[in-house]
Amino acid sequence: NAVRQIAVRNMFERNYYSLVAGLKEYALEADNKGFDAREIIETIRCELSSGDRRTLELFYGSYDVANLIGLRSGKTNFSPLGNFSREELEQALEGKFRLPSYLADVVAAYADPEGEEAERMDMTRPFERNLYESYYRACAASKCRFLREWSDFDRTLRNVCAAYSARRSGVAPETVVVGHDDITDSLSRSSASDFGLKGELEYLDDVVAAVSDERNLLEKERKIDRIRWRMSDELAISNYFDMAAILSYLVKVNLVERWFSLDEATGRRLYDKLLTTLSGSELIDRAVVAEEKTEK
Repeated sequence: NAVRQIAVRNMFERNYYSLVAGLKEYALEADNKGFDAREIIETIRCELSSGDRRTLELFYGSYDVANLIGLRSGKTNFSPLGNFSREELEQALEGKFRLPSYLADVVAAYADPEGEEAERMDMTRPFERNLYESYYRACAASKCRFLREWSDFDRTLRNVCAAYSARRSGVAPETVVVGHDDITDSLSRSSASDFGLKGELEYLDDVVAAVSDERNLLEKERKIDRIRWRMSDELAISNYFDMAAILSYLVKVNLVERWFSLDEATGRRLYDKLLTTLSGSELIDRAVVAEEKTEK
């Protein structure tokens, strides 16, 4: 009917209809060549506005953070999903390549502990802790709601995992958590087996159950990534063709890529699950229903 056509047309004008409707095809093409998350990301990047490209770059900044930490500590692992190549990050650590300020300021502070950037930072803390804190501050200031909420979830998830690992190793949890909120306070101060977090957030009980199970490390990782997958859906539950929908999809792409490298059988299952969630016609129907409910 006319209402449906107008709602759909308006919705298409505001969002990335063609891009989101084609995500399943991008994923299928990638699988035919061997699943290539980098190629999917680049395909999506080319279709975004300049502002949304900046959001996408910040979203993938977490990989740059991990890569910088690895390079600085001499590790050979390097994720291809970051915004910068190994060579660019190596040059940045030598002061020969300029990174975004949330990365550059921390790198500069540790390169010159007597410099201006170091004066604004707690240099008693390790490089990695300050780098992650700077990254999460940048995400918290983003205009993209999904990125703000996802990064807050990701920080909490990493903090819980780090606190449990620290406690098992005899390290004070307050030395490894990042940020300042009620959750980090509990992780830093509580002596309870669950850090007093039971019932604090819906997903935290699942996280605590996953990280406290030491019997099978691979299964622990699967449980944690299932939580990530579920949260990516929950944070974009009413979004169909906008940046939240795209980032939610990319969370899943990242997980599929990770598990293909860790365990191909798990990667294949996640890939199949990803494809079942991507149907352009189903997305249109869901969006139109939502639009009609709003109008009523």
